[in-house]
Amino acid sequence: MAGYTAKDVARLRADTDAPMMECKAALDEANGDFDKAKEILREKGKAAAAKRVDRSTAAGVVAFAVSDDAKTVGGIVLECETDFVARNEEFVAMAQAIANVFLHHEPGEDPTSVAHGGKSVKQMIEEAVAKIRENIRLASAIRLTGDDLKGVYVHHDRTKGAVAGVEGGGDRAGDVAKTIAVQVVAMNAQVVRKEDLSQEILDKEIEIETHRAVNEGKTPEMAANIARGRVNKEFVKSSVLLEQALYRNQAETVGAYLKQDGGGASVTRFVRLAVGS
Repeated sequence: MAGYTAKDVARLRADTDAPMMECKAALDEANGDFDKAKEILREKGKAAAAKRVDRSTAAGVVAFAVSDDAKTVGGIVLECETDFVARNEEFVAMAQAIANVFLHHEPGEDPTSVAHGGKSVKQMIEEAVAKIRENIRLASAIRLTGDDLKGVYVHHDRTKGAVAGVEGGGDRAGDVAKTIAVQVVAMNAQVVRKEDLSQEILDKEIEIETHRAVNEGKTPEMAANIARGRVNKEFVKSSVLLEQALYRNQAETVGAYLKQDGGGASVTRFVRLAVGS
């Protein structure tokens, strides 16, 4: 080795997470200049990321970071090419680190440009691509803040998760927010209450159900009545959070749970995140 030592190689690897042989090659190219070697590895990481940018990212994880007072949440979907990488502890840890970035900063128009602790999300991803050798993509990034108490839930396979905000509920508020987050992941609600459904969406569903009833042999007049009934009974109850059956007690609606066991808490909002959506 010329101009550097084994300790330099180890330090460069610790600083960059690049493979050992690439660290040695970078130090060789830089004639032992440590800072130059780091820049060489950074540029190679950018090049590696650019080469892989068109590869499909069908796997990945959802991650959330929550403030101590549960008033602010950063959340992301970080996608990669294979389940093998998605299950890798380093990939999961990086996703958590990126979620933490958005706990402190708004994603803005270009979430990858956001930096925290001296390194941008884009740099974090480029360094990971150089090491993992798969395309990695920040598919979604959110930040929710405000006075409502927030609860999060990530499914055991980490491919989907949700954050829910609640007001009221007293000392039950934290448990209620977590329960609602689980509900959103399990049942995939679209809106909190029926009034939140746009008339355009309702009209479209009525049109679909009207055609369905006509195809079943009903007259146009009968089909229109059947369509309205089906939309109220099926679509609203599956799409509206407060109308859904509670995931852990199908005999109870979410609205009834909030009034009874939820201490009168109200749901202010929710966001569902999922890999591939």
